[in-house]
Amino acid sequence: MQMALSPRAEALLKALIERYISDGQPVGSRTLSKQAGLELSPATIRNVMADLEDLGLISSPHTSSGRVPTALGYRMFVDSLLTVRPLDSAEIYRMGDELAYDGDPMHLMESASSLLSQVTRLAGIVLVPRQEESFRQIEFLSLPAANRVLVILVTSSGRVHNRVIRVDRHYSAAELVEAANCFNDLYSGRPLSEIRNSLLADLQSDGDAMQRAVKNATDMARHVFADSESSALDLVVSGEANLLQIPDLGDVEKLRKLFDAFTTKRDLLHLLDRSMHAESIQVFIGSESGYQALDECSVVMAPYQADGRVVGTVGVIGPTRMAYDQVISIVDVTARLLGGVLSTEAR
Repeated sequence: MQMALSPRAEALLKALIERYISDGQPVGSRTLSKQAGLELSPATIRNVMADLEDLGLISSPHTSSGRVPTALGYRMFVDSLLTVRPLDSAEIYRMGDELAYDGDPMHLMESASSLLSQVTRLAGIVLVPRQEESFRQIEFLSLPAANRVLVILVTSSGRVHNRVIRVDRHYSAAELVEAANCFNDLYSGRPLSEIRNSLLADLQSDGDAMQRAVKNATDMARHVFADSESSALDLVVSGEANLLQIPDLGDVEKLRKLFDAFTTKRDLLHLLDRSMHAESIQVFIGSESGYQALDECSVVMAPYQADGRVVGTVGVIGPTRMAYDQVISIVDVTARLLGGVLSTEAR
């Protein structure tokens, strides 16, 4: 974040945010004078706070003369003023014991999510490693609605993907069966990612009828294969109930939207999938996530690796008023521990 503050303004902003995170009450100039440990008069502090407010870093609730941080203020705090508190070795060992591997990868992901929620008292989230699946079969079924076809894709694991698509003309039942048979003959047993890429290439077949059937199948299958890439991802969420105890998230409508996001998982999956490409910890504050349900929340995430390759993401969701100095360390350590377990078991 590019915003130059004087050392005095930085010290006061840091002290204000730390105090607000600690007790959740608007911070006045007298309290701030004691918190910051600066030899400044209350008038000087009020002037600096007015400047910080003009910059959009803090705001003044209507019910109080004190100030609270804005999302922009938290952003500057996290980027420039925060001192992350490392976990002691005893805590790291305890967390490592919680991630013992019992042979079931899904249990390991659930343990990691639960561990995050227990230690932070927030909601823990883990993006499960993407597993490459193979294609088993596809079916095309005509629907009563004009120019609509139901596409049913079945993978090697038994996962079923359905998609109703619009087509440019009516297809007879015989045409749909022929298209499905041609597609299954061409692609059965091949990895989904390989097929997804192949659908963009020209297909060579013998005979005009075969070419026509394959083209029909390709056009219809492309939609469901695009969807299967994101739906192949899975997300484990733990500790959602912790958020019910946080006054900052007490608005019923905001909680409803947040819990809807936990239930559908789509937005959270996209956010965590994007974060797999980050090199380190990422912190999304308020609307930075791009999802309205998370506007009152902060999301702290870190990618985790297996044998040097990023395979997933772990994170925590909580209010913007969270103990970033602790949460960032906890998320970072959990990502490293989880990656260590996966790398060891892969050998």
